[in-house]
Amino acid sequence: MTLAPAESTPTSARRRPKTLALGLVEALGDRIRDGRLAVGDKLPTEAAIMAEFEVSRTVVREAISKLQAAGLVETRHGIGTFVLGLGEGGPFRIAPEQMETLNDVVAVLELRIGVETEAAALAAQRRSEAQLAAMREALAAFTAAIAAGRDAVAADFQFHLEIARATGNPHYEQLMATLGAPSIPRARLAALPQSDTAERQAYLKKVNAEHESILDAIAAGDAEAARAAMRTHLANSRERRRRAALSLLGAGGATGRSTE
Repeated sequence: MTLAPAESTPTSARRRPKTLALGLVEALGDRIRDGRLAVGDKLPTEAAIMAEFEVSRTVVREAISKLQAAGLVETRHGIGTFVLGLGEGGPFRIAPEQMETLNDVVAVLELRIGVETEAAALAAQRRSEAQLAAMREALAAFTAAIAAGRDAVAADFQFHLEIARATGNPHYEQLMATLGAPSIPRARLAALPQSDTAERQAYLKKVNAEHESILDAIAAGDAEAARAAMRTHLANSRERRRRAALSLLGAGGATGRSTE
């Protein structure tokens, strides 16, 4: 889609960035509304949008900001900008400020327990070989991140998102995409000294062992085992979060805020 050129008068020239930004909002919004950009899809990069619409980086960022304000997209720092929905009727989302306290994070984990245990059971019944391969790829990325001492949150979230996709029910995928990577708790890691690499890696290996149990059950087509493995994993995450909070309180960090 080519945006209309600005008029040649000085006044119009001063308005040009605003006009272009609104035109870009309309163009991207149309793609979301007609399904070309589905819920959970990642928007093209700033450079790609700049090239396609022949606009500046400033125009792209202004347009993305307007789409965020309308509830159509969400930017996850270091990952990209993702479609949330049509922005009609106040789409469900969990804002960053709703993940700041222990109670906030436990509440999200309780929601995930309710949703993802059944998602795992459905995935066991419906998954394809390609979807199993995608889950294995996410776990391999998690393992590689552990070995390299990197943050494994993105791979962790990707594993859970692939399970949601394997249900064959788009609502599970859409809800997981809406929750996003911030729904992956990491308080236990934050409670550890940065130098304690061995304990940090042991923690992540324990998490990944739980992931492998879930994947084994899904691969075997055992819905009940997949449901139980997912419930165990998320319940353990909830307890790890609580223990981490108690550890911080014992160390004099009684702020009540999340330290992810």
